[in-house]
Amino acid sequence: MAKLLFRLRHVPEDEADEVRALLEEHDIDFYETSAGNWRIAMPAIWLRNEDQLPLARQLLDQYQQVRYQNARAQYEELRQSGEHPTLWKNFLEQPAKVALYLGAAVVILYLSLQVFVSLG
Repeated sequence: MAKLLFRLRHVPEDEADEVRALLEEHDIDFYETSAGNWRIAMPAIWLRNEDQLPLARQLLDQYQQVRYQNARAQYEELRQSGEHPTLWKNFLEQPAKVALYLGAAVVILYLSLQVFVSLG
């Protein structure tokens, strides 16, 4: 019976490709389901043979740990060099977009609280 190994919703394409390559490299038999035309189904990688689940899970856990460590190291490198993204840098790069989002937040906050203010 097939076993779910890895959900692909909100997974970057490079990570999904690396997971597929990892499974193929270790001869783990798997198949993939898509989100469908309306994007309501669950995109995922499934194992055909549930006996391979412990090995696949171990490989996937190791891969994700290494990926996390690499991403964390890259972020720390950017942070120490002063190049990591901040709210101020986002504002300087795209002032209209940031102002629009802040304005939308203020409008939503106003509409949410206006009911309570009008009661008193």
